[in-house]
Amino acid sequence: MNSPDQPLPMFDEVLLCTPQTTAEQVGLFLRRCLIPCGRGEKIYTMLYADELSYDVSCRAEELFQHLQRYNNSYRLVILCNCEREHSYIPSAFSQYKVHMIPQRPRAEIQQYLQHHYRVAQPASSAASVFKDNMCVGIVSSKRAGVGE
Repeated sequence: MNSPDQPLPMFDEVLLCTPQTTAEQVGLFLRRCLIPCGRGEKIYTMLYADELSYDVSCRAEELFQHLQRYNNSYRLVILCNCEREHSYIPSAFSQYKVHMIPQRPRAEIQQYLQHHYRVAQPASSAASVFKDNMCVGIVSSKRAGVGE
């Protein structure tokens, strides 16, 4: 948010982890991040890395330790839930841990995201379905499972 005109991360810069994320998916992501090949100044982010299974987490740490020897200028952020700080990945990378609290008000964050997700020409876009011509929307229900 310090550079409002900078683009948001691309799909290859983010890995959203779940308990079903495979070691192969994590490996491909870490290789993209840690193998130098002149990709510019990308910042790679693993979201909810604490959700990875124990086996996948162990393999990810081993691969990270192996690959980081070849590149000391990588940019990797690993985000975890503070309530699961004792799971494998947060423990393995605890020497780098930084507790983060959002520094901007919620309204300012929402405005920043609206700036990036608003479609300029909504006439031929599915964005016309969402509020204010956004290309991203969240649909939720208080009564899940009733066909909504």
